[in-house]
Amino acid sequence: MSVFQAIILGVVQGIAEFLPISSSGHLAVAQRLFGLEDVPLLFDVMLHLATLAAVILYFRKKIARLFAILFRWILRKGDGSPSATMASPFSPTPSAGESPATPPANTELDLLTGTDELGRKTILAVIFATLVTGVIGVFTSKLIPELPLKVTCAGFIVTACLLIFSSLWSKKHDSKKSGEPKGISIPQSLFIGFMQGIGTLPGISRSGSTIAGAQLSGVNRAAAGEFSFIVSIPAILGAFLLEAKDLGEVSSQIGALPVFCGCLASFAWGYLSLSILMKLIRKGKLEWFACYLIPLGILGLIFF
Repeated sequence: MSVFQAIILGVVQGIAEFLPISSSGHLAVAQRLFGLEDVPLLFDVMLHLATLAAVILYFRKKIARLFAILFRWILRKGDGSPSATMASPFSPTPSAGESPATPPANTELDLLTGTDELGRKTILAVIFATLVTGVIGVFTSKLIPELPLKVTCAGFIVTACLLIFSSLWSKKHDSKKSGEPKGISIPQSLFIGFMQGIGTLPGISRSGSTIAGAQLSGVNRAAAGEFSFIVSIPAILGAFLLEAKDLGEVSSQIGALPVFCGCLASFAWGYLSLSILMKLIRKGKLEWFACYLIPLGILGLIFF
């Protein structure tokens, strides 16, 4: 693999990882067009790690707040105080000393980290979603190398349908929500984890399926987009650990310089595409990507 090819693959990964168009599917198509055979799966995972760095940079403040909430939660549980031992991450009211569940006037409450209660729910949601995704990922990782490219192209169409349906569902039901924010529940996190697990298949967008799963389970658009990227952090790290045994193979087959250049391109373009996507999510425009995915999938089914 040349440096130029690695950079192009990095750009493809960076753009497609966050836009709901399936990065794994686009990488498979790009590698076929370049005539690259038997590219180690770990190379794709390393490009995912580069975009993971973009996620951490973009959501650094929110991630820091989640860690702060986690530490406070641990310390309170360990000090034996009534407020610590009796507080539940799913209790309807915040424990003593916490900010109220409702936001101050003229402000919008962060549904993931706005209060300690919401933050604890988010932490548990990440854990449960990751467990479900991990179980599914173990099985799909064995299927991916055997799947023909036509399956990937069909996945593009499946992703488009998910985006259209979830966007229509969200627009219909978000306006009907009222009352205090409840955060992400365990049943919602299990369904989101399932959808993220489906997104490990090539052609089915991880971000698209996860955001769709969150919206279909009742999470509003903004929180669905943010949570989908935060929950990707342990999923991508887990995929890297599963494939880390092939690190030497990547160095010998591809070379250190192409890998470095590909990862750098993936990080830069990933941060840019993430910034764009978050704006589109808040505006409820994800179904626009179906206009690209459906023709792409049909053309792929015809020519591949």
